[in-house]
Amino acid sequence: MYIVIVGAGDIGSPLLEIATAGGNEVVVIERDKERAERASRQYDCLVINDDATVKDTLEDAGADRADALISTTDQDATNIMVCLLAQELEVPDIVSVVHNPEHMNVFRQIGVNTMQNPQRLIAEYLYRAVKRPSIVDFMRIGDRAEVFEITVTPDAPIAGKTLEEANTEGLIGGQTLIVAIERNGDGDPITPRGDTRIEANDLLTVYSGDGATPEVTDIFGHSEDHN
Repeated sequence: MYIVIVGAGDIGSPLLEIATAGGNEVVVIERDKERAERASRQYDCLVINDDATVKDTLEDAGADRADALISTTDQDATNIMVCLLAQELEVPDIVSVVHNPEHMNVFRQIGVNTMQNPQRLIAEYLYRAVKRPSIVDFMRIGDRAEVFEITVTPDAPIAGKTLEEANTEGLIGGQTLIVAIERNGDGDPITPRGDTRIEANDLLTVYSGDGATPEVTDIFGHSEDHN
């Protein structure tokens, strides 16, 4: 893919690392001279030290032939202007960071895919690591629902039961579904079916419409989440 990344700061830099490591053709636009020089030294990509809110700069970066543009600056107004110019240049896939939730509707109105308030997401992950240590990873869906990974303890209520048995006993079903099972740390994930038996130490990917509440994590043997 040909990707134009606007901004080489706290968000743009790790994105650059991932995008270049993935074998993509990457151009980064960074207005700050020091950040631009650092990016040119660290990453295998073309770096343009200029203002991305100027259409000529985007054209110099080849945005008119890019497969995607990602705007990562710390200013929503800058990101909006960049996205509008990218639309004029008919970039097929435009994505932007949004820092202020009040600006989300503006990005929706112009039809841009967004990543909302990354600093808050990082803070939420850190808080979850302390508050809910049993959760390996999670993703929020809407206001309450979550998809999360959790390991089954040997004394978990669900350990040793098939999904059908767990559903009959009211442990899962309804708002709680097991989406995938990783066993012994190798091989492809198991796609669960009614006769699939949950074993101790299984790493489960779980969807919960009520979120990863202590009542839900109890099912997998993690009473520490009540603390």
